[in-house]
Amino acid sequence: MKRLPLTAALAAALLSQAALAPAQTPPPANAPWLADLGDGRYRNPVLHADYADPDAIRVGERFYMTASSFVNTPGLPLLESQDLVNWTLVGHALPSLVPAATFAKPQYGKGVWAPCLRYHNGRFYIFYPDPDFGIYVIEAEQFGGPWSAPRLLLAGRGLIDPAPLWDDDGNAYLLHAWAFSRAGRNNVVTLRRMDAAATKMLDDQGRDIINGADYPGYHTVEGPKIYKANGYYYVFAPAGGVEQGWQAVFRSRSLTGPYEVRNVMDQGDTPVNGPHQGAWVDAPDGSNWFLHFQDKGAYGRVTHLQPMQWKDGWPLIGQPGRKPGTGQPVITHAKPVQGKPLAAPPTSDDFSAPRLGLQWQWGANARPEWYSLSAKPGALRLFTQAVEDADDYVRASPAILTQKAPSSRFLVTTRVKLEQARDGDRAGLILNGMQYAWLGLRRKDKVNELVMTVCGPFGPRCKEQSTVVLADAPAQLTLRAHMNEGAFVNFSYSVDGVTFKPAGGPFPVTRGTWVGTQVGLFSAGKQTGSWLDVQNFELTAPGVGPY
Repeated sequence: MKRLPLTAALAAALLSQAALAPAQTPPPANAPWLADLGDGRYRNPVLHADYADPDAIRVGERFYMTASSFVNTPGLPLLESQDLVNWTLVGHALPSLVPAATFAKPQYGKGVWAPCLRYHNGRFYIFYPDPDFGIYVIEAEQFGGPWSAPRLLLAGRGLIDPAPLWDDDGNAYLLHAWAFSRAGRNNVVTLRRMDAAATKMLDDQGRDIINGADYPGYHTVEGPKIYKANGYYYVFAPAGGVEQGWQAVFRSRSLTGPYEVRNVMDQGDTPVNGPHQGAWVDAPDGSNWFLHFQDKGAYGRVTHLQPMQWKDGWPLIGQPGRKPGTGQPVITHAKPVQGKPLAAPPTSDDFSAPRLGLQWQWGANARPEWYSLSAKPGALRLFTQAVEDADDYVRASPAILTQKAPSSRFLVTTRVKLEQARDGDRAGLILNGMQYAWLGLRRKDKVNELVMTVCGPFGPRCKEQSTVVLADAPAQLTLRAHMNEGAFVNFSYSVDGVTFKPAGGPFPVTRGTWVGTQVGLFSAGKQTGSWLDVQNFELTAPGVGPY
């Protein structure tokens, strides 16, 4: 299937980008999830982590991907791969969210929604929506950055899921969908003209080119990605909702339509619910592939890779399903490119580097006074943050340092020490979602207590309940969280770092707002002046036993 042709100059630029890409560091043997089966095949998901709404491209011999990041900072993760299976996290394109004042505190569910990654005229572009402000664009010469500051390309509430098209006649366009919660409309894809440099829009209103109401059985059409191939315009757009929807493709000889539609992938006879929203990518050998997400509740929206074939001018994604022309997800498959090294995003951190590992994110725009990696070499120092709203609801603190849950089963072990503690201080290890749990130290009546705290029921603001596990606890402890299949977490602790004791029973953690549960660390209190020293953070595949 042929797409728009490349000029010789652009082809040379693509090769130079691939040559400048950084080397990959092999993942450890106890990595919580590896998609590469080691025999020329892979298993899905290729990323068992919350890289929601993935979009990907190929430049030369290398693949690039970004994803939604919502309120977490740094945002817009940057991932690279040589084979679409083994992915390396190389950075983030968005150091902080704009407007800065809005995101000084947690705004769960807001921020960066589904982005679109493109390469045009020797530059990388990311178009991303903030449903409360509009559509932004950033750009860079190198994928790893530096990226430009966000510029607001199209202001407005409810504008989501942008996708540009530079047509072969020199005109440039922007597609987007709508969020009903902000705009009062959805199920519609709108087309607008923009200048070729993506610096401004050339029309005010745009034109609705796809309305799900015009197609029997279709609802919640969103997430459009537009491509041009063999004389057709193809709009890949999921429909039917995140958890139970399907992947649709609309096609037309004319950019403005009318469009005909086909369901090209649904769940079929597989356990992969709602397979949709992602990116069509071709490999160097000409084969076609589709990256998409699956909503796994507490684990977030994990990334799958499907083979894609063309029949009668239509794509079929995955393996043939029960309905003619409709595919269903594969569980295992031959890799798109053979012989490339194993890779996976990092999870553990010994805090020996001058910067935090790339896996770490904050719950709002980060401030330098929240932490230090130099105050105690070889340790992370989290300074206690006084946030009144977080007194009985830790999730309200912006200074929670977290990373994505990397698998359906994993084990976290961390050695922490609470220093200069004052009454009201609370610090420790957290599984953060709308229903969350944490294990850590609490200072009360001038004594340290080890407490297990759970917050439920599931909702915008749950209610914390704490149980004292160890009265008059030492200031230094080793804490563990064992995530079990089904998103039940067991906590345990050790005084000597060798022998562990359980801390309470299993707790059902849940997703956050549009994201999966996140695992991390925090230090909060009624006043500043204390801190939590974290000597290590090991996140690995689970060992033997319930804790």
